[in-house]
Amino acid sequence: MHIRDWPVHERPREKLFTRGPAALSDAELLALFLGSGVRGQDAVATARELLSAHGPLRRLLDRPAAELVALPGLGPARASRMAGALEIGRRHLAADLERGEQLTDPTMAGRYFSQRLRAHDHEVFAALFLDVRHRALAFEELFRGTLDSAEVHPREVVRRALAHNAAAVIIGHNHPSGHSAPSEADRLITLRLRDALSLMDIRLLDHFVVGDGPPTSLAERGWL
Repeated sequence: MHIRDWPVHERPREKLFTRGPAALSDAELLALFLGSGVRGQDAVATARELLSAHGPLRRLLDRPAAELVALPGLGPARASRMAGALEIGRRHLAADLERGEQLTDPTMAGRYFSQRLRAHDHEVFAALFLDVRHRALAFEELFRGTLDSAEVHPREVVRRALAHNAAAVIIGHNHPSGHSAPSEADRLITLRLRDALSLMDIRLLDHFVVGDGPPTSLAERGWL
């Protein structure tokens, strides 16, 4: 059965307009990009097969466009649309930070770190430098590690904060395993960085650990 033959309230496009995009499943969202399925399938069925063989959705979207092209049901046009849409989402998320607006919502910073770090297959430690009004000055990836570790040097973080004339810093790193639970080592480096930055009258506002789900805030856990 073609999607146009489905009950109206079950069609992905109509569901999006009436209930919002959050109401759609991963397969239904992907089907909107596909537009149609491979021979003998509708777009939703093709999307389900793609997610089953090459998913979940995050893993599929993290693939380079050159890899997406080769997957069944995609090809150059659809692969380019998917890669382009993902980049639009990243830029939308970063827009408020990059145009110098005041950071008042801590979850925005967590989402920003997730978008910047989650696709890495090795551990990356990064810092977001802020001015006295908590407006973004710069975002830098400072240290890179192996699959599960990165050596962090507090002195280098302080040096970069001073170079940007930052009044506050938010740090973050990813866990390539996908688990965002902070370790004891994460807690200890957070405290070391907090103390090192405070010597220069720079506040450490938060430390985010990025995995597959929502990032974990060490500030919310009381570890700052």
